[in-house]
Amino acid sequence: MAVGTEVAHPVSILDGMEGNPDEVPIYIVPEYVPEYRSGGCAEKGLRRFMEDAHLCVDDLEETLGCRGAFYGVFDGHDGESAACYVKEHLLPFILRDASFSSSVEDAVKNAYLELDKEFLEACRLNKSLSSGTTVLTALLQGRNLLVANAGDCRAVLCRKGRAVPMSRDHVPSAAWERSRIESAGGYVIDGYINEQLTVARAIGDWHMKGLKEVGGKGPLSAVPDIQSLVLSEDDEFLLMGCDGLWDVFSNENAISFARKQLQRHNDPELCSKELVEEALKRNSQDNVTVIVICFKADAPPPLVLERRTTVRKFCFQKLCTVMKDVDIPQASATERSCVV
Repeated sequence: MAVGTEVAHPVSILDGMEGNPDEVPIYIVPEYVPEYRSGGCAEKGLRRFMEDAHLCVDDLEETLGCRGAFYGVFDGHDGESAACYVKEHLLPFILRDASFSSSVEDAVKNAYLELDKEFLEACRLNKSLSSGTTVLTALLQGRNLLVANAGDCRAVLCRKGRAVPMSRDHVPSAAWERSRIESAGGYVIDGYINEQLTVARAIGDWHMKGLKEVGGKGPLSAVPDIQSLVLSEDDEFLLMGCDGLWDVFSNENAISFARKQLQRHNDPELCSKELVEEALKRNSQDNVTVIVICFKADAPPPLVLERRTTVRKFCFQKLCTVMKDVDIPQASATERSCVV
């Protein structure tokens, strides 16, 4: 759902003041503010059960007091309970955190850990909830984009057709994750953490022995990585997806595919569906969930290819020296090309 755009109006410094009406008015152009238009799609694919969940909230202005939005992809395992639980509760946890007004990044990190602890209590009361989920979220406030990731879902920004990674995959085989896991008393074998799980960060999974500690200090951590930036007019859309998408798409391939679809119909929901369908055609073996968030009302424009011209500068004296040493009429074609 699109949020209305702001229109620049001419504002004179004389408005509301006494002065010469013939003065030339000064035009004040409002600072660029992106739109938030989103669409999501999820399919079970070749799996027996659907364990993913996703969330799109295009308008948080009433809650935040400014333009804002929130999006999440939750890739569950051992059932859908953790994914559904996080989908329902994470945003309220973020907004009510005491740090939110002073540090949004701290509020998001606190919310991930507090929700992880609360899910532990929920599982103690109802063992059927026992499961886990990776968590990827994007919080927008005006031009400010904050992406938080715990797990192997991924967010990629399209900037003038170029793929800009906004998260990194938390897999046990990654050097930085292996080091953290081993420091916390865990181990990695054949890409599995403690021979149990192929992701290194997640909310839930309290039923797995030796993996979790309250506060995110165990081998399996709920602490998210955070990346943030200020959106510019070059930023076209954000693509969020679970590993079922990224198993068969590179960052660049996914951005290129999505951009072409948006140029054709400018519909983020349809684009997310087309990405899911293409992932399944490419034989993705997992559930596939995708969210596309557009930051402009218009479709992405055609890319302008920059032609690079190499200008060769010759030193006249050096050229003369070379010409003395080479008999141009007798030289081979290759030698002549080297001279000229």
